[in-house]
Amino acid sequence: MKYISTRGGCPPQNFEQVLLSGLAPDGGLFIPQTLPTFSAEQIEAMKSLQYADLALEIVTSFVDGEIPTSQLKKVIDESYVAFKHPEVAPLTRLSEHEYLLELYHGPTLAFKDFALQVLGRLLDHVLRKNDQRVVILGATSGDTGSAALEGCRHSERVEMYILHPYQRVSAVQRKQMTTVPGDNVFNLAIEGNFDDCQRIVKAAFANQAFLPSNKSLVAVNSINWVRILMQIVYYFYAALKLGAPNKKVSFSVPTGNFGDIYAGYLARRMGLPIDRLIVATNKNDILHRFISRNEYSTTELSKTFSPSMDILVSSNFERYLYDLLGKDSPALCKFMDRFGKETLSVSAEQWAQMKSCFDSSSVDDATTCQLISELFTKNSILVDPHTAVGVKSGRDCSENTTSPIVTLATAHPAKFSDAISAAGLKEPNLPEHLGDLFDREERYSVLPNSLSSVTEFIQKHS
Repeated sequence: MKYISTRGGCPPQNFEQVLLSGLAPDGGLFIPQTLPTFSAEQIEAMKSLQYADLALEIVTSFVDGEIPTSQLKKVIDESYVAFKHPEVAPLTRLSEHEYLLELYHGPTLAFKDFALQVLGRLLDHVLRKNDQRVVILGATSGDTGSAALEGCRHSERVEMYILHPYQRVSAVQRKQMTTVPGDNVFNLAIEGNFDDCQRIVKAAFANQAFLPSNKSLVAVNSINWVRILMQIVYYFYAALKLGAPNKKVSFSVPTGNFGDIYAGYLARRMGLPIDRLIVATNKNDILHRFISRNEYSTTELSKTFSPSMDILVSSNFERYLYDLLGKDSPALCKFMDRFGKETLSVSAEQWAQMKSCFDSSSVDDATTCQLISELFTKNSILVDPHTAVGVKSGRDCSENTTSPIVTLATAHPAKFSDAISAAGLKEPNLPEHLGDLFDREERYSVLPNSLSSVTEFIQKHS
């Protein structure tokens, strides 16, 4: 298994190289050169597997023997043993054709744990084997930061610098990041929005001259292929529970950076019988406008009750665009160069191809709060605002599918108490292992919105 860049400017890489880099040297994103597929018979045989065993079954071909199977199994087993639900990713029924896939039972209460618990352990294995040290640099709109810190903080071979937008994450999200102990952990609050943080991280990866000669950057954002890979698994897990391969299922996915739903797109291409993939967005609706109207352009960023989706530039969309544009790297480069300067569109045939797989909806804050209240009243289920956007988007698009719709419940509602209060409900308590979160000491630095401020900080502390 080899990995290539969407922009076609670097030679194929192996799994270990992709794990340790994240962003490709040419500024593109790594994708598998070929994608493994599963027959209906192979998918049927997966039905009896527990979550960790299913993950091993799916992931093995992507690793291609670079990590011994026994070691890979150990990494995966250890990653999911601490999840608070025995099924790891349980399904909850809302109605006859409507389900929630609960992805918040990991240590930081968000779906990012599914990948970052594995990523941290894979890094430990590879860095020990190669006697290497690296600098992890990541940007977060809320949940990636705490999940990355929790997954990687125990490694003696990494330093971690996590950027978050200053005063634009929830209090719980901030506290989960800034109270993590360790001399190798640095939280940087950037005076800007998530897109600014993401831009700084990409620029730093493009020119790493600020680092000591014996260190390099590793990404923990979903630009790192391993993040996408581990998220493919729970699409298979949910679909198998609902009758795959004999029955189709659709998924509604709250998304800002397009990573989570891109994993679903890959699962579909790998043979999983997915009918529709529904892109669920808040007021920051660049993806919805492209899917519904063939308009790809930036607007002003809005602050919402679902801050993890307050994103204008969806990094992982480039991976899908590579396929949509016929795997034509020069065409993709031209498209990306024009982005931000004009309103872009694709051909009628390409747009129809996209519409054959994807639906989308945009949900405002008032409707989000209304849905939170409604689900609690009718179903006695409390959801976070991102999940509420997903449920409402699934309902908005339900006429386009006859299959059950599974909404990815991406975070625990206790992480977003402002939205729960705005819905007229009592703020939920944090789980026991985070019960003293607001009593823990915080450590973070507020920095100007510039690449130089970040690289100078890293130089000083590295």
